[in-house]
Amino acid sequence: MPLPSPSAAVDHAAPFPTVGDDPHGAIIEAALQRCLPGEDRCPPLLAEALRYTVLGPGKRLRPRLVLMAAEACGGDAPAALPAACAVELIHAYSLAHDDLPAMDDDDLRRGRPTCHKRFDEATAVLAGDALQPLAFELLAGLSPADTAARCCAELARAAGAEALVGGQVDDLAGAEALVETQQLRQRLERIHARKTGAMITVSLRLGAIVAGASQEILSTLTAFGERLGLLFQVTDDLLDATGDAEEVGKRTGKDEGRGKLTYPVLMGVEATREFADRTAAEALQSLEPLDATADPLRALVDKVHHRSH
Repeated sequence: MPLPSPSAAVDHAAPFPTVGDDPHGAIIEAALQRCLPGEDRCPPLLAEALRYTVLGPGKRLRPRLVLMAAEACGGDAPAALPAACAVELIHAYSLAHDDLPAMDDDDLRRGRPTCHKRFDEATAVLAGDALQPLAFELLAGLSPADTAARCCAELARAAGAEALVGGQVDDLAGAEALVETQQLRQRLERIHARKTGAMITVSLRLGAIVAGASQEILSTLTAFGERLGLLFQVTDDLLDATGDAEEVGKRTGKDEGRGKLTYPVLMGVEATREFADRTAAEALQSLEPLDATADPLRALVDKVHHRSH
């Protein structure tokens, strides 16, 4: 049976509910549910692994950024749902692969066994493999066609060798050959700009592109995304160094135990906290050209800055 089209998988006409102070959560979850293939369309084991990988508890930061950016640019959030789902599928694939024994070797993610622990390593690899083309299938269904093509190219760059995958390679390579603090700092910033920052930045860019934003606004959101991505990674490093595993939802203290290069290891915990404060301020400053429609993005900076998981 042929796959349903992306427009059928993600219903643009679906209502946009407001749930408390979270206007995006319900619509994102419903769209993710609809875009994943069921057991009638792929092997049952794969269907189960896909749903386990994508629909587990999570912040949904990247799809939220897509919708927030679309709204900040005067666009309609439901129209940006295919792009929102696409970035979450790429993010979910990257986590399933990063958790594998050959990579970061994690057995806990979002308070649950990682995909390869819940199923097996081969299934985790294949689930990640399946999520990548599905993401681009969703983007290909956007209209007009030039918007679809542009979004596909944007996400491909952010998820590819120059960004997400390249950052993971650098992260795994270690830093034994680098002895100067400045070299280490530059390497760390390059890793996180690729591995974390690129996907956060492209989420904002996709929302802006779908909404038809000007180049000036696109540049503003790009600058914001770069600072927000750095802030997210710095706080992630702090959580690993100082957080409680039960609250964080994954093993903590593992980075230092593996000799992994992180901001607390390089700078110390207190200096890292000060760095996070400065980065949050810079993220807010980068949004000054935008009006009150960007207030949800401003509020998000505070949530990322002070998150506990």
